[in-house]
Amino acid sequence: MGSEDRTGAAGPAHAQGCRSSRAGMPHAVRPVPWKAVRLATWNVNSVKQRLPRLLPWLDERQPDVVCLQETKLADDAFTDLLHEELAQRGYEVAVHGEPAWNGVAILSKAGLDDVVAGIPGGPGFPHPEARAVSATCDGVRVVSVYVPNGRQPDSEHYAYKLEWLAALREQVATGTESTVVCGDMNIAPADEDVFDPDAYVGQTHVTAPEREALAQLQALGLHDVVRDRWPGQRVFTYWDYRAGMFHQDLGMRIDLVLAGDAVAERVKAAWIDRQARKGKGPSDHAPVIVDLDEAPDGDIGPVVPPPSAPVTKRGAKKLPQAP
Repeated sequence: MGSEDRTGAAGPAHAQGCRSSRAGMPHAVRPVPWKAVRLATWNVNSVKQRLPRLLPWLDERQPDVVCLQETKLADDAFTDLLHEELAQRGYEVAVHGEPAWNGVAILSKAGLDDVVAGIPGGPGFPHPEARAVSATCDGVRVVSVYVPNGRQPDSEHYAYKLEWLAALREQVATGTESTVVCGDMNIAPADEDVFDPDAYVGQTHVTAPEREALAQLQALGLHDVVRDRWPGQRVFTYWDYRAGMFHQDLGMRIDLVLAGDAVAERVKAAWIDRQARKGKGPSDHAPVIVDLDEAPDGDIGPVVPPPSAPVTKRGAKKLPQAP
């Protein structure tokens, strides 16, 4: 979510230490399965601000492939800030950013090939923004996305959001069996993915056109692996900084891992790292972690650790921005 969506042209993606890069989506991705890989996605809401949290988290959780969103740094600035720290940890990096707003990245210990910045031919507002970067990691196409917020239903930015999602669907329409789309979708897929559907009436993230656009993306054969593993469970990934929303567990599930068949069938654990949202200086999002082939921490979840005092009564709380 976050305070994003400013206009401005984003530059090309930079790949640090990767084996190859070319400007276009590969025609086909070879179906080589990962082995014992931990995949994560996290909207860090400024990688510079989150650096004291990000690096210890990488050391603790040991993810092999990480999709980051809202990095809020131009590519050169990202490299200056993080290249040495990430290289020491064994990560190759693909970044696609812009100063102050938006920005996405992929960190990988599982290879990094065929890096593509953005959505070729996709819409802008008015210029193309740094909202997507994709790369092939050990035979699997990984797409890190930061979907436009939409601002207000029926606004120009809302129309841009729907156009952007349609362009994303077109980009990933081939080879979806070995594709993973990860990131901040800025859409709660269903009413169970918000703390109180009544609180979101008239808001973005929950409207029928947004949910239909997400459903059309999933209809390509992409599985919502967290929801598939935890049907009917209260699971959120984003909590507003204001009004004590996190401590009351008043959130939304808008950060998703959508996996093709060849990846989804290998999932051994899928969970929300709520611990990373606690403490001093957190992002307003928590990481989503998916373990393939092996689950080092066991089949834990859906939320780790679970909230101690969630407010579950409908109508008890309003959104902080509500009148």
